Amino acid sequence: MKKFIEALKNCWKVEDLRQRLLITILFVAIYRFGSFVVLPGINPAQLDTLQKQTSGGLMSLLDMFSGGAFSNASIFALGIMPYISASIVMQLLAVAVPYFQKMQREGESGRKKINWYTRALTVVILLFQAPSYLINLKMQAEGALASGISWSVFMIPATIILAAGSMFVLWLGERITDKGVGNGISLIIMVGIIARLPQAFIQEAGSRLEAIAGGGLVMFIVEILVLYAIVCAAILLVQGTRRVPVQYAKRVVGNKQYGGARQYVPLKLFAANVMPIIFAQALMFIPLAIVRYQSENASYVVQSLMDNRSLLYNIIYVTLIIAFTYFYTAITLNPTQMAEDMKRNNGFIPGIKPGKDTAEYIDTVMSRLTLPGSLFIAFIAVMPALAGLLNVQQGFAQFFGGTSLLILVGVVIDTLQQIESYLMMRHYDGLLNSGHTRNAATGVPSAYRFCLVNFANEGLSQD
Repeated sequence: MKKFIEALKNCWKVEDLRQRLLITILFVAIYRFGSFVVLPGINPAQLDTLQKQTSGGLMSLLDMFSGGAFSNASIFALGIMPYISASIVMQLLAVAVPYFQKMQREGESGRKKINWYTRALTVVILLFQAPSYLINLKMQAEGALASGISWSVFMIPATIILAAGSMFVLWLGERITDKGVGNGISLIIMVGIIARLPQAFIQEAGSRLEAIAGGGLVMFIVEILVLYAIVCAAILLVQGTRRVPVQYAKRVVGNKQYGGARQYVPLKLFAANVMPIIFAQALMFIPLAIVRYQSENASYVVQSLMDNRSLLYNIIYVTLIIAFTYFYTAITLNPTQMAEDMKRNNGFIPGIKPGKDTAEYIDTVMSRLTLPGSLFIAFIAVMPALAGLLNVQQGFAQFFGGTSLLILVGVVIDTLQQIESYLMMRHYDGLLNSGHTRNAATGVPSAYRFCLVNFANEGLSQD
């Protein structure tokens, strides 16, 4: 605890880091404040039916991703998920369409064009999702609209407000990425999730303590211990690496000798980070738009897809996670480029020829890492459904793994690593460990490790 407090003091001593932390806190506070600003003309006291609708099933997940803004009929009700959906489409187009493939290879200019197309597609998606949300709001809380205003007239300005609110959230995320600490969009998703934790914890504790005669207190303690174990497993998953040794040839320049040292390239067990979970979850929200959120006349298949505890939902969810893990790993790590960089710097993997053989070796190692990593993360993703079978409250069950936990762990670790990189440049001990232990554990030079941290933290900003 003493080292942790000292690390926090060090964060405040670094002026650049202090400004970034304050900016991040300010923008997050603006986002949380906006989550409680209700649409003009809507009476928040008449939203009980809407809040009941979002208390279970897939609707609860959608509400959690928006930080409760969905159930509050807030101006930020649609949250950041339309942008995530647009990012998925652009990622797929960058693989399948030659025009976007060429654009992706253009470097910074190409990335700016892709970002522009992503934002434009986000607006198009919002123009479809906003009316769907308002139709659902009318079905659930028709009396919430102020008297003298018809729903047909209200729909047009409300659609504009919802679309503008979602784009403003996107702007906040980009500003956090540029001026703050961590990836802004991921942080906004994390804040929305963690905002529901205290309420879910209190509800679960109250539910278990009411059944104290039947061993409810013991079950609650067991739940906390299991949750702790799952969090530790998720941290191991996110932090697990395979160290590939790289030997650099000796060079003599004048009277000095350069190179000759053995270094390690850390290939992460879960190289795709939290992106496959976010993408898979975004696709699982599609049935909501198809049936205008909920309908009693919907087919059995659609109803199963809207229940995050159903067998069909979890099978499709696991399949999407595995597929997106392979997909995102393939577009994030380029074995051919890594092999060329090693060869250019006179580096080679012991026992492997430079060039094509090195690229094939790295690709083989990544394939062996991706399969168990994707299966492990898929198992954690379905843990909330398993917890629900043990009568755990659905709000609290979401933190027993699944999208919520993995996003929380992934984003927190990435943010801490970025903070640590600032401290390392100022020769301060970081938040994760002491400097000696940190460098000894990784076997990676500090400068190279800093580049890896920054590369890992780009996340959605490159989409």
